[in-house]
Amino acid sequence: MGLGNASQGASDIVNENWVLRFSPVAVRPYLKLARIDRPIGTWLLLFPCFWSLGLALAQRQELTVDNGFAWRAVILFSLGALVMRGAGCTFNDIVDRDFDARVARTAERPIPSGQISVAAAIGFLLLQLLVGLLILVQFNSFAIWLGIASLALVFIYPFMKRVTFWPQTWLGLAFNWGALLAWGAVNGRLDWPAILLYIAGIAWTLGYDTIYAHQDKEDDALVGIKSTALRLGDATKPWLVFFCGTATAFFLAAGCLVGLTWPFWAAMLAIALHFAWQITTLRIDDPNDCLAKFNSNRFIGWIFLAGILGQAALDAG
Repeated sequence: MGLGNASQGASDIVNENWVLRFSPVAVRPYLKLARIDRPIGTWLLLFPCFWSLGLALAQRQELTVDNGFAWRAVILFSLGALVMRGAGCTFNDIVDRDFDARVARTAERPIPSGQISVAAAIGFLLLQLLVGLLILVQFNSFAIWLGIASLALVFIYPFMKRVTFWPQTWLGLAFNWGALLAWGAVNGRLDWPAILLYIAGIAWTLGYDTIYAHQDKEDDALVGIKSTALRLGDATKPWLVFFCGTATAFFLAAGCLVGLTWPFWAAMLAIALHFAWQITTLRIDDPNDCLAKFNSNRFIGWIFLAGILGQAALDAG
C-alpha cells in the first residue's frame, strides 16, 4: 500500500525522523505524504538511473570524475527520483485512502487521518509533477518523451492491486523506468544494455516487493488487496530464488554488453551472495524481518554501482 514504509508499532509513520523533527509543523503532513521520512523508496527508484547512467558512460569511455554532464545528470536524477517518488506515493494514498483507513499500520497516514484533505493532496501532487517536469526538460527530447510515457505506469499502478495478484510486476515496470531514461539521456536512443538492465530491475522489484508485501498479507486479505505475497504464500522462497537469480543474470549480461570486466563481476558475485542471504534467512511471517530484508536491498544498489565505478577506476589506471 505504498512503497517504503517503516514498522513503528501499529503505524508506519516515522515521527522520530530528523526531517520531520526539524521541519515546520505545517509542512510535516506533506513530507509524510511524500514519504520523506522513509527514503528507501527513493533509493530503489534512483539506483536504476545511476546504474544505467554509469553503464552508458562506461560504454562511451566517458565515466570520469571531471565529466560535467555526469555530475549534472546525477543531481537531476536524484532530485527527480525524490520528487517523483513523492508524487507516486501521494497519488497512491489518494487512491488507497479508504483501504488505508481500515488498516492499523496505515490509518495514521495524512489523508485517512484527516491531516490533509483530498483536495490539498491533489494540489500537492500537481506541484510535485510540475517540479518533475521542470527537471525532465533539462534532458534531450528523447528522454523527455520517455519520461512522460512513464506517467501511465505510475498512475495505473495503484489500481493493479485490485485486479491482479501480481501488482509487483507493474511496480517493477514503473520503478525501473530510470534504467531506460538515463540511457536515453546519454545516447538519445535505447540499446540492449538498457533493456537488459530494465528487465533485471523488474525481477529485482518482484523480489524485494514480494518480501515487503508479506508485512501486510493478513490485512490485505481482509480488505481485498492482492499481492504476490498472498499468491505465492509458503512457496515464496523458491520464487524469490527465481526472481533474484533472473535479476543477477540480466544485471551481469547488461554489464558484459558494455565491456565491464572483473571489478563488475566481483560486484555481481557479492550481489548473488546478498540475495542468497536475504532468501535463506527470511522469515515471511515476521513483519519486522520482512521490513529489514526489504530495506537491505539498498546494498544491492550500492554494490552494483561500486562494480561500475571499480571498472572505471581500473580503466583510468
